[in-house]
Amino acid sequence: MKKIISILLLFTFGLSSCEKDDICDANTPTTPRLIITFYDISSPTKTKNVKNLKVIGDEMEEGIVFNESLAVDDSLRYVTSGSTVSIPLKVNDSTSTFKFIYDAFNTNPAAINTDVLKFNYTTQNVYVSRACGFKTVFQLRNLLPIVQTDPDGSVWMTEVDLENPNIESEDETHIKVYF
Repeated sequence: MKKIISILLLFTFGLSSCEKDDICDANTPTTPRLIITFYDISSPTKTKNVKNLKVIGDEMEEGIVFNESLAVDDSLRYVTSGSTVSIPLKVNDSTSTFKFIYDAFNTNPAAINTDVLKFNYTTQNVYVSRACGFKTVFQLRNLLPIVQTDPDGSVWMTEVDLENPNIESEDETHIKVYF
């Protein structure tokens, strides 16, 4: 009888020392990226794929990785030809600047076109959960939320429009670019 009580007590104490696992579910929304969708300037309601787009942030050498699974040609990881891109903004700053290089793999250097977009915003840290911690959400500023410059003299982004200044999720377009 003493053995049974001892085993039960040991089992009870063993269970009481278990803690709930604090694992952040992969489906939990974290710090959102800026969603930019590209549209055809001649037909503004239709999305348009950008040819070999490479996006390089300030103080970056290689650029943003769009295709993580490519291992054959490492340079292909940094370009996309889609109609939508997701850009990470700096969480510890109020501006982020990116070079958008159109047709980055063109063998004719004169055909490669670079436009620069600077995003001005405020940040707010939002508590998600004990397991996930905090995420940062962004609010593009009312005055000059986007500043476009052109280092090579010919813009490829004909029009850049602010669609949604609140960057709280990646479920919607924040910026529309027409070209």
